[in-house]
Amino acid sequence: MSDILCVTNRTLCGEDFLTRLDRIAAAHPAGILLREKDLSEGDYEELARQALAVCQVHGVRCILHTFAPAALRLQADAIHLPLPVLRQMGEREKSHFRILGASCHSPADAREVQHLGCTYITAGHVFATDCKKGLPPRGLDFLREVCQGVDIPVYAIGGIRPENMAAVGAAGAAGGCVMSGLMTCSDPRALLAALD
Repeated sequence: MSDILCVTNRTLCGEDFLTRLDRIAAAHPAGILLREKDLSEGDYEELARQALAVCQVHGVRCILHTFAPAALRLQADAIHLPLPVLRQMGEREKSHFRILGASCHSPADAREVQHLGCTYITAGHVFATDCKKGLPPRGLDFLREVCQGVDIPVYAIGGIRPENMAAVGAAGAAGGCVMSGLMTCSDPRALLAALD
């Protein structure tokens, strides 16, 4: 089992998005986080329905993002939330999800989301990345501090590449998140193998 979460961004794909998703799922990452932040809830729900089906074929967890009502309608058991959305979610709603994740940008955020019931955290951005052009990365000391401050798995995000995965693990992270690389590479299976 890989320790890499794929974070999607269909606008980066040079091929049909569901075809790309199928190729990634066939390579068996730890999970696929369907992030697609530009979609309305209705459009997201329709895409999520298709993504869940693709992931089910390959036995890969599909983690939905932001739209808890859509996730509940689709009977999804995994969701990733921005911290402001997580803060508003009631315990009853949370109880529908076996996997609950949130994005953290400080050790204090990480402690808060653990307290709010998350089962994992993404922490970043750790390294320089085109997705956050002009914003300085938080670095490995930040990642180490987040990992030491919580008892749930932490996945580093931002600039994760084969050449820095060992450092991510040494900082205490359970794994890393990759978006651009998996959306654009010629061979998702080879990239995941290089990252593991």
